[in-house]
Amino acid sequence: MDFEPSEKVVEMRARLEAFMEAHIYPAEAGFRAHFETTDTPFRTPDFMEDLKREAQRSGLWNLFLPPAHGGSLSNLDYAPLAEIMGRVWWAPEIFNCNAPDTGNMETLLLYGSEAQKARWLTPLMAGEIRSGFAMTEPDVASSDATNIRTEISREDDEYIINGRKWYTTGGMRESCAVFIVMGKTDAEADRHKQQSMILVPRDAKGLEIVRHVSTFGYNDAPFGEAEIVFRDVRVPVESMLLGEGRGFEIAQGRLGPGRIHHCMRLVGAAQRALDLVLTRVEERRTFGRKLSEHQSVREDIALSWCEIEQARLLTLKAAAKVDAEGAKSARDLIAAIKIVAPKMAQRVIDRAIQIHGGAGLTGDFPLAELFNYARQIRLADGPDQVHMMALGRQLVRAHHGQ
Repeated sequence: MDFEPSEKVVEMRARLEAFMEAHIYPAEAGFRAHFETTDTPFRTPDFMEDLKREAQRSGLWNLFLPPAHGGSLSNLDYAPLAEIMGRVWWAPEIFNCNAPDTGNMETLLLYGSEAQKARWLTPLMAGEIRSGFAMTEPDVASSDATNIRTEISREDDEYIINGRKWYTTGGMRESCAVFIVMGKTDAEADRHKQQSMILVPRDAKGLEIVRHVSTFGYNDAPFGEAEIVFRDVRVPVESMLLGEGRGFEIAQGRLGPGRIHHCMRLVGAAQRALDLVLTRVEERRTFGRKLSEHQSVREDIALSWCEIEQARLLTLKAAAKVDAEGAKSARDLIAAIKIVAPKMAQRVIDRAIQIHGGAGLTGDFPLAELFNYARQIRLADGPDQVHMMALGRQLVRAHHGQ
């Protein structure tokens, strides 16, 4: 396979890198300072809105959209751009390319009615609102989505939702206007036909934001992982996506490209960590030598470079396969990158923290934030064990011609 980017991608990559250098990296310290002092952590600050407008003016907006939906980049084209954005954990939103909004926009593009698109997709594409994806539940092992207990029942021309969700990314923020909620419409149906997805406005009566769920002490403002209770929340029947019992179908349709985006952002996070190491080892001295002159440090650098390159190439291969044959044909590779990339990033960032010493644990560098991000993604979109179980099963079946 030829992974050399086209001239169009080379040019766009250069523009994106220039934007990051001019606008994103210089804003990192201000970003941290703002959220350490603000009384409204889940309100998008003005400087982020300003950066979004600048990104739109620069033609760096909705880059994730595939050609079939009005974009100009394939998954393989977009992958190196996602890598660049992943160097700063909050940067993707500046380009309207952040999860879960990208997945929600793709879901609406693929499965939304014209009325649903008009109400929710148009403002999401414009960056005027944000959204959440409510699937995971605290009371069951949501790694097996058939365990989900949230009930969606029909009464005349309305659906009534009852249940509890958590880790609903974006649910805390003031600009979040809508959730895509996964729940059961028929507990007696085939186990993969019981679930449905439905659109629920954030301001719906009976919807309660219980708390913000932090990870490792990070509050991830302004995004915010929400725990939410739905108590007799009523929405019109027109809020159902695609139809009752088609939740798993929708989930599979949205996850292939989304996992490529996650994995390439993780490659970018790991590459950022390695770049910081390469600077650090020439600036610091221990025991009479620069860090770069110690054999163990050189070995860490070499291992990190190898692991990043392996994950990058595997993810690019998965992206190319999705482009050529669709997500279903690429499912083995999609599972593989989700197994490989988060662990790789965690290892590389951990080495970078070690080489930076105590400073690596602080907010003076982005390493602790990036480590937290990598650790989260080992659970988000399915934990490692689920992907390993699925890939192992698929490989055995393929070997025996099943």
